[in-house]
Amino acid sequence: MSPTEDVGKFDLHGFTRPVGALATYYLIISLAALPLFPVFWLFRMFKYWTLEYDFDDEGISMKWGVLWRREIHLTYPRIQDIHLTRGIVQRWMGLANVSIQTAGGSAAPEMVIEGAPDPKGLRDALYLRMRGVNTPSSQEAPDLSGSDSGQVLVLLTEIRDLLRDRAS
Repeated sequence: MSPTEDVGKFDLHGFTRPVGALATYYLIISLAALPLFPVFWLFRMFKYWTLEYDFDDEGISMKWGVLWRREIHLTYPRIQDIHLTRGIVQRWMGLANVSIQTAGGSAAPEMVIEGAPDPKGLRDALYLRMRGVNTPSSQEAPDLSGSDSGQVLVLLTEIRDLLRDRAS
């Protein structure tokens, strides 16, 4: 199977809880704050124990917390960019942070997904959803390929790709 055939094969609906390696990662990074280890470790483990993800046809929900419950919901059209970051310990453990940014104006990501079983697959699946592939609304969208709007869209896409090539 080629890499292009494998894109979008990540099961979004099957990913609801972080992988177990995330708890080990939290233990390791909490040990770095030696005198405050119990406090840092407890806060991180409470997050791990309560962290839940929900991917539906319209967006992503993430919730966690014991005393203060926090919930974030992002719709796929609001997503502007997706970043995959890995520290040295995360690479060693096969983990990564999938950071999702919106057009809110802040430099910080709106949502950071931790503990995905396949971070690259998750990122690729989210990119497809972000662009409207495999969603009910994309099937109802009119075909603009022959119209002026379609030609403008094709031209803008080519310009974007050229700029990305020059930047890298």
